[in-house]
Amino acid sequence: MLSQVVNDVLLYLADLGYFGIALGLMIEIIPSEIVLSYGGFMISQGTIGWPLAIVAAVIGGLFSQLFLYWFARYGGRPLILKYGKYLLITEHHLDLAERWFVKYGQGVIFGARFIPVVRHAISIPAGLAKMDQTKFSVYTILAIIPWSILFLYLGDTLGTNWRSIKEVAAPYTNGVLIAAVVMIIVYVALKKRQRTT
Repeated sequence: MLSQVVNDVLLYLADLGYFGIALGLMIEIIPSEIVLSYGGFMISQGTIGWPLAIVAAVIGGLFSQLFLYWFARYGGRPLILKYGKYLLITEHHLDLAERWFVKYGQGVIFGARFIPVVRHAISIPAGLAKMDQTKFSVYTILAIIPWSILFLYLGDTLGTNWRSIKEVAAPYTNGVLIAAVVMIIVYVALKKRQRTT
């Protein structure tokens, strides 16, 4: 069951409609899966519609990641280590994301979005490496769209039972995780093949 605080925040965001979805994903005080599934519930109630809900999700998700990217790009690693704890980014998360980024290259930004822990932290090494912002944004948006559609759909389908999203979503998120790992393996294999030819 959701805590009363989370429930109150979601009710507040619901009053803001599309902006509430974008804001909820932007500040990320509640996991994106819950914000999006609640957005799906609002769709089922006819409060909001599908197209603009997806747009709001993309905007909120993108700015959430751009903030981490800018924070790293213009603040550097010392600032991340000093203030990252307030963003729930530990040094371990940073080290792991940096290893992924260095080992697999910029294309990993897309696949990493579907992998727990690495999902948010991967924006930081991209910023530290001063990855092209347009390319970073494109990879991020391409990952946000299917993720948002999935949880909006599940919330819409569950309707008033949207609070059980964690249990219902588990088979889907496990499938997405496997697909993401496979994509990364294929991407790495192609990169290696390009280097040897």
